[in-house]
Amino acid sequence: MTLQERINAFVKLGNFLSHFKKKGNENIHFDSKVSFYEIFNNLISNAFTHNPWFIENNIRLAIGAIADTLTLENLEKWLKHYPELKKELTNRKRVGVVMAGNIPLVGFHDMLSVLISGNIFIGKLSSKDNELLKTIGEFLKFIQPEFKNYIFLIEDRLKNFDAIITTGSNNTSRYFEYYFGKYPNIIRKNRNSGAILSGNETMNELRKLADDIFQYFGLGCRNVSKLFVPENYDFSIFFKAIEHYNFIYDHYKYANNYDYNKTIYLMNNIPFLDNGFVLLKEDHGFSSPIASLYYQYYSNKKSLAEHLESHKNKIQCIVTSDKYFHVTINWGQTQKPRLWDYADNIDTLKFLINLKN
Repeated sequence: MTLQERINAFVKLGNFLSHFKKKGNENIHFDSKVSFYEIFNNLISNAFTHNPWFIENNIRLAIGAIADTLTLENLEKWLKHYPELKKELTNRKRVGVVMAGNIPLVGFHDMLSVLISGNIFIGKLSSKDNELLKTIGEFLKFIQPEFKNYIFLIEDRLKNFDAIITTGSNNTSRYFEYYFGKYPNIIRKNRNSGAILSGNETMNELRKLADDIFQYFGLGCRNVSKLFVPENYDFSIFFKAIEHYNFIYDHYKYANNYDYNKTIYLMNNIPFLDNGFVLLKEDHGFSSPIASLYYQYYSNKKSLAEHLESHKNKIQCIVTSDKYFHVTINWGQTQKPRLWDYADNIDTLKFLINLKN
């Protein structure tokens, strides 16, 4: 299978997924014998019964973000930086990928990277997110039958692989390093994202920031879990701007986390700010609990930049409009990574290409 054939298959996948960005666009049958549209639509509608965090709107959000990246223009823009891919791969490697399940389809980019590189994908599915990726795998095999020799999805122990990619917590990373350290590997650990506010943001910018905070209930490493604010920052403006997300408290698991954290803060006399659906706590940490948001004051940009640089191994991305801080994300865009926005800033595709050497 040539690189162009692989690209064409993923463009077709993008077109397929684009029908599920909004409810009501799915009533188009791809094939009279195999109705992937019906299968996928049922999975979207019923996923919450298996994983209560996977509500329909969030699944469609994840699907839409993937569909928007899988265009011919985006794929060619991404891959032009890897001219080695144009050479036919004669020594394909079996790449095991331990997939996370914190947000819908979070492991898709690793799947895409392995397959687009011409290697064999062996995905160990998370029990929290298995059916959607299985169906995507079957769809790819349907539109490009040669993928039957490239895609293997399992739910038990990984075996017979040449390289490994894992995503997990700091605790699980120690387990991964012990068992997989002898293989070529990418072992990802805990990361969190933050936002730098100046106090001059528009209401529209802060409204978009609410997406970065609350999409997927804040469960993703690209969700903002920490605010850096100037001294004497007026949080009333921030609270007003994010009020449109008050519906999030209607989700019982989110509400349970909010109530639990609030109780802990009250019992321990820990100061916090509260708007009824999210708790703000001053804290130098990066990883805030669900339904909570940490904040930290800064006195000048230089010291803040130095602080962020010293903790870069804990940071996935930073949101701000201030050009003083380099490599930042625009408001509302943290959960819409581009194909070249690699997790933990590790070039996954370069790693995979180098496996053939």
